[in-house]
Amino acid sequence: MEKLVDDTKYWIENKTYKPEEIAIRFKHRLVSIHCFPNGNGRHSRIMADLIMESIFEKEIFSWHQSNMVKADDVRKKYIKALQKADHGNIKPLIDFAIN
Repeated sequence: MEKLVDDTKYWIENKTYKPEEIAIRFKHRLVSIHCFPNGNGRHSRIMADLIMESIFEKEIFSWHQSNMVKADDVRKKYIKALQKADHGNIKPLIDFAIN
């Protein structure tokens, strides 16, 4: 967690990425830490929204207006975007969060 927070502070201070990418990179790394037995995805999405709203004073993400609890097509798209991010391609996860 400390490394994630330090990295995120660096990204913000140095404008390494656009605000949306900073929030999603934070979310992606946070969910991979797996802080809780259940609810890590929801927690990480809330944190990304808080970063957008509180730090960057921007609108929160829409996340396809879904909480991704049901195993439907939206959740499948979310999982695919997460898997692409796991392999270094963060853009599909950013696009998912924005839409």
